[in-house]
Amino acid sequence: MIKPDFTQPVPADLGVVHFIGIGGSGMSGIARILIGMGHKVTGSDLRDTSNVAALRELGAEIHIGHDAAHLGNPDTVVVTSALWPTNPEYLLAKERGIPVIHRSQALAYLTTKKRLVAVAGAHGKTTSTGMIITALLELGVDPSFVNGGVIAALGASSGAGKDNLFVIEADESDGSFLHYDTAIALITNVDPDHLDHYGSLEAFEQEFAKFARGASELVAISSDDPGAVRVGAMLPEKKLITFGQAENADVRLTAVDASGAQVAFTVSARGQSLDARLRIPGLHNAINAAGALAVLIGLGFEPEPALRAIETFGGTERRFELHGERRGVKVYDDFAHHPTEVAAALAAARAVVGGGKLITVFQPHLYSRTRLMHKEFAEALSVSDQVVVLDIYAAREDPEPGVTGAMVSDSFDNQAQVHYVPLWDDVPAVAASLAGEGDFIITMGCGDVYRMVPALLTALES
Repeated sequence: MIKPDFTQPVPADLGVVHFIGIGGSGMSGIARILIGMGHKVTGSDLRDTSNVAALRELGAEIHIGHDAAHLGNPDTVVVTSALWPTNPEYLLAKERGIPVIHRSQALAYLTTKKRLVAVAGAHGKTTSTGMIITALLELGVDPSFVNGGVIAALGASSGAGKDNLFVIEADESDGSFLHYDTAIALITNVDPDHLDHYGSLEAFEQEFAKFARGASELVAISSDDPGAVRVGAMLPEKKLITFGQAENADVRLTAVDASGAQVAFTVSARGQSLDARLRIPGLHNAINAAGALAVLIGLGFEPEPALRAIETFGGTERRFELHGERRGVKVYDDFAHHPTEVAAALAAARAVVGGGKLITVFQPHLYSRTRLMHKEFAEALSVSDQVVVLDIYAAREDPEPGVTGAMVSDSFDNQAQVHYVPLWDDVPAVAASLAGEGDFIITMGCGDVYRMVPALLTALES
């Protein structure tokens, strides 16, 4: 992957903007807002996705594939850290002296002079951000926003609002979350991840502390996650509002019932005790709701109307999303790609599946993460009745000798529970053969495993 050059000044006027990798959820969200501001937007991506199609409808000129000829003549080029340094459009832009800015710099440009809510954490960011945005709209606020996933009720991952509030999902993977002028920060957790970039857990946590110290008004932070607790200890107490199940949490969850398709709980805040029920399952989503409530309280809303507004949230795409049912087998998809996320998502799925079998089709993401966490993945996935493990989605990394999806499958205590299927085209038939009426199949990972869903539905039919 490329190393972002944050020393590159952001032009006062971005002019014509070319996005390399425009189809990503974050990149497409920024592009959508720039189009709405009147900028001409061009771009390229490896695949013709729904995000690409939506941007084309708005007037963006987008090429499929990366080629120097696709660059055109932009005033500014926007890139992500996932870009390879050999990308021909990137190299030509650098050669021609066109300003090349990181995605986070473009997002910071959009948020200038706005009251910014930035949501960070190893996981839970997209759902928490979606909850805050949905609740603000329900409360009569019209915020601008850029989320890392499509909010189901809005059909979009970004929007330009009329009010002074801007809500974003802030990416910690490459340190770019430090580049925002944040008013209110939400830290969902500081679970170890991206250690290939940071080098150590201590450095990872120190970066979160820098992010939090940069918030001018308030930091809402988990009371339960050990890393978040350590980060919180580095911060001025007057800026903190904690949330979670800990007894000392400012926004405290109790009586959580995550046994069904809708998680219910009681939350105590500002001397009030309120019952709530979300439209989505899982203890992790109750915790996400508590974090969103902490932010809304920090923004000045009373707890009860804020909580009722959060209850209207209906989920985001690729978060336990139902795609269809064939011969009594439901097929879901989920973005989980870290052991903690996988465990949380499967616990929620187990509550929903009832007496049926839970069959997980898992695509590991990144060689480094698989090498470091293959045992943790096996432990998290073992909640499933059956697991099909694909090979690794490399994303921004070069292959590592000996590191494959087999590292995950070999780490299972019960080998009869797991099937390593390295060839993509073989996976649907294997997964379908394991499923019967009343069972669930869930594809899981943040790579391209979601693209397998149609083939799984077809395999189930046959």
